[in-house]
Amino acid sequence: MNHALTAADLANGHQLLMPEWLLLKDGPVRGHAVLAKQGKFAAVGPAAELRAHYPHLPALDLPQTLLMPGMVDTHNHLTQAYGKSLVFGEPSEIFRRIWVPLEGQLDHHHVYLSSKLAALEALRGGFTTVADAGTRSAASVDAIARATTEAGVRCVLGLICNDLNGSAALAEPGEIIGRAARHLAQWESHALVHPSLAVSIPEAASDSMLAQVSGMCAEAGRVFQTHANEHLVAVERSLVQRKLRPIEHLHKVGALGPQALLAHATLVTPGELKMLADTGAAVSYNPVASAWKGNAVAPAELMNTFGIRVGLGTDGTRSDAFRLLDYAESAQRFAYGMAAGDSSCGGGAAWLEHATWRGADALGLQHVTGEIAVGKDADFLLVDLDVPEMQPSWDISWELVRLANRDQIQAVFVAGKLRLWQGWPVDWDAKALMRDISGAARTAVAAAPIQKIHGFASARGVQP
Repeated sequence: MNHALTAADLANGHQLLMPEWLLLKDGPVRGHAVLAKQGKFAAVGPAAELRAHYPHLPALDLPQTLLMPGMVDTHNHLTQAYGKSLVFGEPSEIFRRIWVPLEGQLDHHHVYLSSKLAALEALRGGFTTVADAGTRSAASVDAIARATTEAGVRCVLGLICNDLNGSAALAEPGEIIGRAARHLAQWESHALVHPSLAVSIPEAASDSMLAQVSGMCAEAGRVFQTHANEHLVAVERSLVQRKLRPIEHLHKVGALGPQALLAHATLVTPGELKMLADTGAAVSYNPVASAWKGNAVAPAELMNTFGIRVGLGTDGTRSDAFRLLDYAESAQRFAYGMAAGDSSCGGGAAWLEHATWRGADALGLQHVTGEIAVGKDADFLLVDLDVPEMQPSWDISWELVRLANRDQIQAVFVAGKLRLWQGWPVDWDAKALMRDISGAARTAVAAAPIQKIHGFASARGVQP
């Protein structure tokens, strides 16, 4: 990285950026440049050609720098940022004992603060797009939209449409569908917020609601989100209640399709894999969640081989894209590759694809983001390659998956605007947000009826 470079050098939104390396959809290339204009990539190509075509524009040389697409988190819970370490060491289905009680205590202001903190963490970790799976708070999701927009991250904003709580109805179906229609319409044309509808888990909605909500998303060109086949206990409940596994249940009611994004899908049968492939449904592969509180690892490489669309998700565990890449490859290796003698498990380039343009495709945003290409929104990172970990360099794709660190991210751009410089926002006070959250989070956690199975590893912290 040119150490004389400053945030002010990047403030000019109408200049040629000339990185040493540029990560395109087909792989990394040298000697290329990009031009961002009005929030989109206006030109991408060999540096000499762009210099000749735009002789009147200034050119900013970026030696020992990689310009790459911002990464895409296809599954997050932005309103759970208050309780990140509350779940460490806890058994599965933590949503029942921790997340539902905690989110139930969050008012509009808490939802805003938590979401803005999560958005900041995402940007610091190299994510320019995050998909929020929906909050269980009674507060309006407008608070999430406000927070993510102010932070500058692109957000797929889920609205929960559950109509069942066990055998009890939660609300009139017409009321839920009306709210869902208004949500889709409200954010239809927003620059950074992309509306989505969600059902927490298939058993939380009636068959008609699952079909209607998924159908509404298909008609609107938006993504329908749900958690499916994540935990053994949930699979068994579905078998007891419906004599179908969750993905089989979704398929039977017509909720699968190109609009469907299933989070986790770790416990899948060959038949369910075929259902996903045949319907064009997508899967969010969450390897860190599998390690921290899951029952299994999704066969992401096999899914990709069978034509199932796969993106990477954090599940709100930690918003560090480079560590997620490492986990994605390592989890496949431990769960499947080692037993089969597979020494590549897709290779480094494959996981970069799942974190960028394949992730955007899983969210239905392939026309908006995920790659450095003319007409796409200018969501990108400047990554410092002048570090010991990246020297000597032989295969930059593998090196990004296994060796790169979050602290190498020098700049984060979303829609052509510089959002972060060296890890901190350029136009709002992140430290003030952190001070506000310090007290607010403790108040919310103390009031929530959280049930932790294990105590804290140290005496410090707030006891729930």
